[in-house]
Amino acid sequence: MDSGLEYTLTQHGPVSSLDEAAAARGVDPGRLIKSLVVRRGENDFLFVLVPGGRSISWPKLRALLGVNRLSMPSAAEALEVTGYPRGSITPFGATTAWPVIADVALSGVQVSIGAGAPGAAVTVDADRLVAALGARLADVTDPE
Repeated sequence: MDSGLEYTLTQHGPVSSLDEAAAARGVDPGRLIKSLVVRRGENDFLFVLVPGGRSISWPKLRALLGVNRLSMPSAAEALEVTGYPRGSITPFGATTAWPVIADVALSGVQVSIGAGAPGAAVTVDADRLVAALGARLADVTDPE
């Protein structure tokens, strides 16, 4: 990851849940970031950074973006547009620099985000991560 960010790399074996991933990375589940790809239109995608234990609020995200329809691409399409398989998707090094929206809950804490390979993650300061990605900070999630 060549971002200029200070980070700690964590590598672990396969996990099957958010709690397992958090334990393997040594972080609280709420500090684990899910990097989700969202489709706005044909060949128009963005990344949404969602804290563990939360999910995208589609009404909030649609209102923020001023659109009526958003969708999630299939795993195959997500791989095609990001270069990463589901479970290891990250905005860093993706094949296209799509816009990034980060949920406001990711402010002022240390977080763990996938590093582009299965079982690889980096722990970073969330505010610096948001700045490095040029992400827009907004309230776009709800508790699961």
